[in-house]
Amino acid sequence: MALPHDSNETSYLLPPNNEDWDRQAIPDFVYRQKDLMAEGIQWPRNAPGILEALPQSPFDAALCSAWKQRVELGLFRYRLRELQTQILPGAVGFVAQLNVERGVQRRRPQIIKSVRQAFDPEQFNFNKIQPGEVLFRLHREPDLPGTLLQEDILVVINVSPLEWGHVLLVPEPARGLPQRLLPGALRAGIEAVLLSLHPGFRVGFNSLGGLASVNHLHLHGYYLAHRLPVEQAPSKPLDPGGHLHLLQGLPAPGFLFYTRGPGLDLESLICRVCRATDYLTDHEIAHNLFVTRGAPPGKTSPSSALTGVRVILWARKSCFGIKDGEAFNVALCELAGHLPVKTSQDFSSLTEAAAVALIQDCRLPPSQAEEVQAALVALMSQEEQ
Repeated sequence: MALPHDSNETSYLLPPNNEDWDRQAIPDFVYRQKDLMAEGIQWPRNAPGILEALPQSPFDAALCSAWKQRVELGLFRYRLRELQTQILPGAVGFVAQLNVERGVQRRRPQIIKSVRQAFDPEQFNFNKIQPGEVLFRLHREPDLPGTLLQEDILVVINVSPLEWGHVLLVPEPARGLPQRLLPGALRAGIEAVLLSLHPGFRVGFNSLGGLASVNHLHLHGYYLAHRLPVEQAPSKPLDPGGHLHLLQGLPAPGFLFYTRGPGLDLESLICRVCRATDYLTDHEIAHNLFVTRGAPPGKTSPSSALTGVRVILWARKSCFGIKDGEAFNVALCELAGHLPVKTSQDFSSLTEAAAVALIQDCRLPPSQAEEVQAALVALMSQEEQ
């Protein structure tokens, strides 16, 4: 996937001698609002599953070339090869992938007991990673009057990758922020999606209790060369202003927020989403969030254009720790329709009905789900006043 690196541009590659890695300054990937591409990004009709068939933006080129180099240098826990993939027969359209090594070799999750648990510097955190694991610093230059200065975000390899280009977006790790979504982190995640020319570059967030394995603020980003159900699932509006929608046609209905791109609309969406996640965190309700290019809310069809960005939020039952023995664990990508499966046996036998049952087991009880929906609708209504 990587493009040849232009020697006249910033280098995101490590020097050949690993003794120099500690001394090399972290390179900056600097971008402006004009670099955010909101329109015209679509899946190719002929070869939607081929990553190399799609053009790259400067962001894609920087991430993919640096990520590929870290693969060659052996900085991952395993060498990710082309993953066996199948679309499960059925109405949902789950994308199942066999990823045995991630199930076996990923770091064991930290002991988490609360969605609001404080950051613990003694536990593993992103201040303890190897220097070579950092690809670059994502830095947004303010270029509009009144634009807030975007905090710097480290883009770090996930050493147990789900898919090609799997990275973590970590806001200023030295601050020791717990795994609670903040506006600056969400803005960086959405803008990373808008910086990519690939319709399959997605970003997500797992809360504590929502299978986040490290209590240090971070988002996930990765490429998946397949459409997902959440891109075009239909929805219905929940509030009079049309800011909050209920995503339908999925095993776990989610709350849908939508923006056509950068500007005041995006800033308003960030405010609304973080108001919702603050409510969930304060009430000890675990949650997962997924950011993808997608169709606008309402009735959609398989041919609906990806005209903006969808942010989907799921409130769910808390789950502290990995469930051994299940075909997959339910977090941000599984709720979106991407199922990384742990064993060959489960991969060959997995059905849509079995996948739906696993996902629905994580849903809130109906009475609590109704209470959460009413609370979020009320929060959106307050914004209109």
